[in-house]
Amino acid sequence: MIVLQNAGVQSRRGDFAGCSAMYSEQVRAHYAAPRNAGSIAEPSGKAIVKSPVDSDTVLITLRIEQGLVQDVKFKCMGCAVAIACSSVATEMVLGKSVEEASHISEQAVADALGGIPDYKMRCSNLAPEAIRKAIEDWRSRSAETGKHLK
Repeated sequence: MIVLQNAGVQSRRGDFAGCSAMYSEQVRAHYAAPRNAGSIAEPSGKAIVKSPVDSDTVLITLRIEQGLVQDVKFKCMGCAVAIACSSVATEMVLGKSVEEASHISEQAVADALGGIPDYKMRCSNLAPEAIRKAIEDWRSRSAETGKHLK
């Protein structure tokens, strides 16, 4: 198991030895140096999503101010593709409106990574769903406190 210290990212499947032909350069780069790894203390919204087919799991925390995603972090326990998808998805929504961020798709994340194998779409591309659920969490928290932000 590889544990990236202080990043909140774990991979149980080892490194990329012999896998360079299977994954794009973007996947390898986001796996080797994940962006926005960690968690936000006292987030506006958070969600955890587990793969329906294996044990890959992603936690998304975000801070929303004035309807914009001001900060977003992830923690992931999973394969290289799960980590890379989480990393690029957080980059894609940072600074975006809540409406834009809530429409991030699994295909858009895969495309931003130069493609991922089809069999990895369902088990490793969890971040878009986690982002949507974290936004839903923020909306429900906002409704409870009487803050009606978009």
